[in-house]
Amino acid sequence: MRSHYCGQLNETWVDQTVTVCGWVHRRRDHGGVIFLDMRDRDGIAQFVVDPDTADAFANADRSRSEYVLRLTGLVRLRPEGTQNPDMPTGMIEVLAKDVEILNTAATPPFQLDEHGKVGEEVRLKHRYIDLRHPDMIDKLRLRSRISHSVRAFLEKEGFLDIETPVLTRATPEGARDYLVPSRTHPGEFFALPQSPQLFKQLLMVSGLDRYYQIAKCFRDEDLRADRQPEFTQIDIEASFVEEGDIMGITESMIRQLFAEVLDVSLPEFPRMTWHEAMRRFGSDKPDLRIPLELTDVDDLMKDVNFKVFSGPANDDDGRVAALKVPGGASLSRKAIDEYTRFVGIYGAKGLAWIKVNERAKGIDGLQSPIVKFMDTIIEDLLDRLDAKDGDIIFFGADKASVVNEAIGALRVRLGGDLDLYTQNWAPLWVVDFPMFETDGNGRLSPLHHPFTAPACTPDELKADPARALSRAYDMVLNGTELGGGSIRIHDQQMQRTVLDILGIGEEEAQEKFGFLLDALQYGAPPHGGLAFGLDRLVMLMTGASTIREVIAFPKTQSAACLMTDAPGAVTSEQLKDLNIRLRHKAKADNTAE
Repeated sequence: MRSHYCGQLNETWVDQTVTVCGWVHRRRDHGGVIFLDMRDRDGIAQFVVDPDTADAFANADRSRSEYVLRLTGLVRLRPEGTQNPDMPTGMIEVLAKDVEILNTAATPPFQLDEHGKVGEEVRLKHRYIDLRHPDMIDKLRLRSRISHSVRAFLEKEGFLDIETPVLTRATPEGARDYLVPSRTHPGEFFALPQSPQLFKQLLMVSGLDRYYQIAKCFRDEDLRADRQPEFTQIDIEASFVEEGDIMGITESMIRQLFAEVLDVSLPEFPRMTWHEAMRRFGSDKPDLRIPLELTDVDDLMKDVNFKVFSGPANDDDGRVAALKVPGGASLSRKAIDEYTRFVGIYGAKGLAWIKVNERAKGIDGLQSPIVKFMDTIIEDLLDRLDAKDGDIIFFGADKASVVNEAIGALRVRLGGDLDLYTQNWAPLWVVDFPMFETDGNGRLSPLHHPFTAPACTPDELKADPARALSRAYDMVLNGTELGGGSIRIHDQQMQRTVLDILGIGEEEAQEKFGFLLDALQYGAPPHGGLAFGLDRLVMLMTGASTIREVIAFPKTQSAACLMTDAPGAVTSEQLKDLNIRLRHKAKADNTAE
């Protein structure tokens, strides 16, 4: 129905007849001449309709915002003084010979020109309108280019695109499963996959050697800016590899991706251990663009007459850390109070601080409600932090986990508020993760998943599991975890040891993932992989604030679709087919029906 997209028209097509289809972006009547700005996925072009073409003029006169039109006309240069060099099509216009109304449109719930002022709830309710905006089209176009680049790279590296099941069984991967009742097996349920983890390992046992998939994954968990109940992974697995092999392949893929899509040459990917990342930045996904670091001061605080500091400093599980902000002494008390409330979100009971006004005056040159407790150690403290006039020092003192989370988050907040970024892109590999973490009841749980290989023998693992490291690795970019992976357990004895440590008995293990345990006895090769969050990757590369901006039809933060009103009720007949009966609270007497 068309010869060109609107955005393709330029001086090249002058004096040629073209046909376009699209939406009326704007209609203007200038003294009998009608101007139609026509829009499609490639851009906007200006059409001029004269009264001389009666039928075309009549249809143009009837047209309104978001009407769907087909126009044919002659491309010509715009008159001098009316050209718009800021638009790709701004040097030309099309003199329309024919205007056909393909469809009318009701008044849209919002004008695309006001896209940035419209609330997200309205935009998600009418997502099909929202997606017409050029910014949204550009994000989805870039997402498509990213997927194409990834596929091309992996195919060239010998990886096979293999689909894995969406209807599977619940397995322990760290989040709550979405369950699907089975009609043919009453009382039993499928689970939607949290990831293709077990199936890609089975593909390695099958000898397929190099696998990838752009896979849909599902997790029923609390949402935030970079989480959705259904999301997309770039899933990669390979056999006969070690950590460096997977990290090398995937780093090359990301480097090539940024060069092709954004024309950006990423700097070298440094490597940092998990323990170093937590010590210096309080986070296992540190944003290296921010030149602020946490400094341990536990040893200085052990004997101070201030239990807020001395208590954690003498506790094996405690930590006292300082965060120096150069030039931060100019922060107002109101700003400091706001930061105090902010760290409280992460469990901190308060936020101590010292402003260094005139260091040469000793304590008299410092401003802080806590400095009176530190007369004996203040010079050592300032020396360790290399504090200078005009700096502010913030302190975190609590359980190490609380300090890391609270002061680590404060570091990121300050980086944004004070615009401390030193570069545009800061990639990083975080390696040598702990094998296990301790839950609230003191029990060990896998930091990643129970199929991650430890960096030790089974006997060494059993002797001291809490200190064991894993063969896991995460790729981090600008403080966001782009992807994580590991070398997997391929040995039956090691897998059994890990499950024993986790308190998963043989019967439970067989019930949950016996198919994987069975497969390991039939010649499983050494293997490992990595999964990228495609949505997060696109979010970073487009500069979007949430992954909802780069998913065509996302859910809200309450895991609902405003456009389709999902989730929704189903009929009693459907429930009967599934052998399910719902229990409701009766409104009148609050008893179960």
